Amino acid sequence: MFDFSQFQQLAKKTLDNINTEVASIRTGGASPQLLDSVKVEAYGTTMKVTEVAAITVSDPTLLVVSPWDASLLGAIEKGIQQANLNLNPVVDGKIIRISIPPLTQETRLELVKTLKQRLEDGKVLIRALRGETKKDIEKQNGSAGVSEDDIDTDLEKLENEVKKIIAQVDQLGATKEAQLLKV
Repeated sequence: MFDFSQFQQLAKKTLDNINTEVASIRTGGASPQLLDSVKVEAYGTTMKVTEVAAITVSDPTLLVVSPWDASLLGAIEKGIQQANLNLNPVVDGKIIRISIPPLTQETRLELVKTLKQRLEDGKVLIRALRGETKKDIEKQNGSAGVSEDDIDTDLEKLENEVKKIIAQVDQLGATKEAQLLKV
């Protein structure tokens, strides 16, 4: 029997990545996850904003970013602006305030398009992983103790695993789309 542990590890990482990507798409209210994709130039390297600041929701339409090092205020502001999140950070003393405007119907539909693209990108990665794993399974052909039936069984198991993962991605997408379109 084929060892699926590497496939499962990589599939889990891919699913986690898809979850992070989907969580970063804003739905309407303020959420710290909106800034998950923001990168900041700090201490000579690129870091996530969550590694250099605390992000809190002070009310449903306002995020507050409190850097642990005040010298990073400008870098955080620049990172938020460059992340293409359509957010306008405002430096207020030692914090950054980000007002989250309500979503228009047009913006909601645009975000649904973005969501579908990110989900499809994730599915492509899953399919590529399936292709690599399928090759590894087929390489066993002719090996001692591996029959054609074993290979067929492993390939069937792989297909079932991929179907489950794709179903999870689709469910995640349906849930997020419902959130996006809810007014």
